[in-house]
Parts: sequence; structure tokens; C-alpha cells
Amino acid sequence: MIISGWALYHTACFLAAGVGNLNEQRQEQFNQTLLNYVWLFIIISIIAGTIVYFYLTRRLLKPVRSLMHATELLKRGEYPEAITVSRKDEIGQLVEQYNELIEKLTKNEVERKKLVSDISHEFRTPLSNLNGYLLALKSGDITGDEQLFAALYQESKRLTSMLEQFDQLKKWDYTTSQTPYHKEKTAIHTLIQQCIAMFNWTLKQEKIAIDVQLEESSLSLHPEGIQQVVSNLLDNAIRYYQGTGAIYISGKVQQYQYIISITGPSENIPQMEQEKLFERFYRLDSSRSRETGGAGLGLAITKEIIDQHDGSITIRSSDNQNTFNVYLPIK
Repeated sequence: MIISGWALYHTACFLAAGVGNLNEQRQEQFNQTLLNYVWLFIIISIIAGTIVYFYLTRRLLKPVRSLMHATELLKRGEYPEAITVSRKDEIGQLVEQYNELIEKLTKNEVERKKLVSDISHEFRTPLSNLNGYLLALKSGDITGDEQLFAALYQESKRLTSMLEQFDQLKKWDYTTSQTPYHKEKTAIHTLIQQCIAMFNWTLKQEKIAIDVQLEESSLSLHPEGIQQVVSNLLDNAIRYYQGTGAIYISGKVQQYQYIISITGPSENIPQMEQEKLFERFYRLDSSRSRETGGAGLGLAITKEIIDQHDGSITIRSSDNQNTFNVYLPIK
């Protein structure tokens, strides 16, 4: 800027010197006036440039400082509020991604606290029952009979079942793309038939008919995992069976995926509740689930396994029929 000012000044002086009708005094006066204006222009330009520079720098660094402050809070275990940003440049995109990260971390923290609370609640009831009865037996307030021992055994069995479900959930939670489970080419229709065979005695005892229609296909999958998926869904269909009619199980190839459908007569599930079914510990009817021994983990485990296979699961509930559809990619 200074160089430009001096260049302008000397150019003006050179042009003025070339005009023949200017005497030496007026030439000197002109040069001095021009020099003053040049200096004034330089000073004003420097001041204006400094103001603009600090304004732009402050505007640029404001979200960066907000990010630094937020990360400091995060280091201390606090979850900061989302940072307001209206910019569309790289800084704005960075802040938006940071806000998404904070939202996910906050959600995970809420779910973690809920999980701890739910685990405590789930174990407290059966343990309290066991401790109460055992203390009464020890003090002689009650005497043991076959019915009491059966009830105590049922509570113990429910605790064992929940522990097994926790173990299964942990197993699939730790499955990532970096540590995948071994998948192998498997005849999916045969695998489903094997799962159904394990429930034949239960179906006979409950006097429930079953209708099976399976198309043949081979998929790359984890056999134990998919077997658990089918078993969980069939177990639910039997456990919450209401009304009359058969349980329908079908498997069909549709484009590049294999669809497993399990339909059974049961109480309709409200639309608002359907998305929550796959959350951990979620139950439509706590008393009913406790009678049947459920802890609200079966469908969460099912969804986790399906996610690890790059598949999806949906539910359709109408006319007292609940249908679970599992979509597995054919690879």
C-alpha cells in the first residue's frame, strides 16, 4: 500500500513537472499538497485495513474458539450445548459435524444411564424375592414345599436367562468390521428348518399349528447368529400366541435379498410402540413379559445380529396378526 502511494505521488509529480506553465513555487506547493494527500490516503487505508482484518479474523476464529471451549468441557466429562453456526464454508461444516458428534455422545450417555438403571431394576426384583424367601426359610417363618421350591427355581432360572442374554448382547456388540465373525456359505432354508425342529415339542405341547414355505437359497452368513435370530422370533410368536390359527414361516428370494417372514396371531402392537420394540429392555407389557420370563433383550439381540449381516428387520401388526420380516442380502 505504501509502495503504491509513493508510486502515485512520483507519477503525479512527474506529470506536473511536464506542464510548462507552472513556476517553481507553485510546483513545490503542488508536490507538498499531493504528498499530504498521499500520506492521508495511506493512513486511512492502514486503519481501514486493520479494522477489516481484525473483524474478519474475529469472525473466522469465533467458531474455532467455541470449539476449543467445547472440547475442554468434553475433556472434563461435561456435554456442551450445540454451537450455533450459519456459515457454509469448511469451518461451518466442521462445527456441524462437531454438533452431530455431541448429539450422539449425549444420546449414548443417556442410553448408558438408562441401561444401568434397567439392569439394576431387572435384577433387583428376582433377587429380592429369592432373598426374602430364603430368609423366611432360614428363620422358620415358612416351611418349604414343592410349590415354593418351584417358584424359587423359576426366579433363579429367570436370572440365569437374563445373564445369558447379556452375554449374547455383549458378544454381538463387540462385533465390528475390524473384527468380523467368520461367515460361511449356508443353505438358509435348511438352517431355518433346523430352528423350527427345535420348537416341534413346544408347538405340540401348546397345540399350535405351523405352516412353513421356504425357497432354497445359499447366503454368506454366520450360522449361529441367524439361527438365534430365527429362534428368537419363533419363540416370541409362540410366547405371545393369542387366538387361533397357525404360525406362518416363509422364506423367499426377492431381487438381491432373502426375506424371512414369521407371522403369528397375537395382540396388535400400536404403531407408536413398534419402533421401540428393538430397544434394550423395552416391553409392551411388563407383567406379561415377567410371566413368560422375558427381559426385553431378545429383539435387541436379534436386531444387533441382523445389523452385523448388513440386513434389516421390520414389523407389521394388523388384524391381530404380527409379522416380523428379516431382510438379508444375498452375497
